[in-house]
Amino acid sequence: MDYKLIIKNIESKKFEKIYFLHGEETHFIDVITNAIIEHALEDHERDFNQSILYGKDSDARSIMAEAKGYPMMAQRRLVILKEAQNFRGIEDLKPYFESPSDQTIFVVNYKYKNYDSRKKAIKAVEKNGIVFKSDKVPEYKLSNWIESFVKSSGYGITPKAAMLIAEFLGNDLSKICNELDKLQILVEKGTTINEIHIEENIGISKDYNIFELINAIGARDVSKANKIVDYFDHNPKATSIIMVVSNLYNHFSRLMKIHFLQNKSKEAIASALRVHPFVAGQMLNSAQIYNPKKIAANIAILHEYDLKSKGINNSSFTHGQLMKEMTFKLMH
Repeated sequence: MDYKLIIKNIESKKFEKIYFLHGEETHFIDVITNAIIEHALEDHERDFNQSILYGKDSDARSIMAEAKGYPMMAQRRLVILKEAQNFRGIEDLKPYFESPSDQTIFVVNYKYKNYDSRKKAIKAVEKNGIVFKSDKVPEYKLSNWIESFVKSSGYGITPKAAMLIAEFLGNDLSKICNELDKLQILVEKGTTINEIHIEENIGISKDYNIFELINAIGARDVSKANKIVDYFDHNPKATSIIMVVSNLYNHFSRLMKIHFLQNKSKEAIASALRVHPFVAGQMLNSAQIYNPKKIAANIAILHEYDLKSKGINNSSFTHGQLMKEMTFKLMH
């Protein structure tokens, strides 16, 4: 079940007896749990009817005793087992999962990894509650997810701004949402968030970032590429040569694939390479500048400078100097 539908049901007071939330992406687990905490009980009911337990400090008998308890002056009880990945007795909870209390909402937070779906306990939950697997959003879908998240909050966002956030903050949804929540406090609702909003409020430079460097190299804009690399040289915290090499390797590998696609429309490229259509358009322009022979040479150059950045065949050049030299070779 989609997490948005789970949230919608919770907000409508349609609760399940058990929520088994597991997976690598902690953000969705936290969002669902917080929604249950907010809507399951009234403020005055929580003192006697809400129990938060922790996996490392709990045992199956005490957890089931809490879950089987009766509510006091309330319609229901709420029992949350946090850090369940540190609890070794999940299978020992199977008797409760098979016959859960009608008056308790039992939430299991099993974070950072998936629980084995073949186990008997989770199969029992599937019959009497909800099992939600919280997967990481793939990197190629991250900017689309950001656009969707911003839209759901009553704002818009430009494709470039979404790409900047995805690139700068990485695949950490909690961090991304936290920054966007802060930004939405400062920006009027209904606004389309752009690169300037991002630069002024999150601190990501709209002009000097890996995304712009790739665009400059892709367009063979020597002047712009040199300015960005010089900025990186004087601001080491902005990025690292390892990140630059990795992103450029992905870029040129995709350009090579474009040359061998039969359908070279922007939409076909976006689908084949799993990139945003906005990015696909820029990559198509870049593929027209770099032929397959030069792309192969550039991939070899990137491999060479990846080794040099790690000290192999390099005894004196700084990362900034290596980046400048590498950038020159890629465009000439």
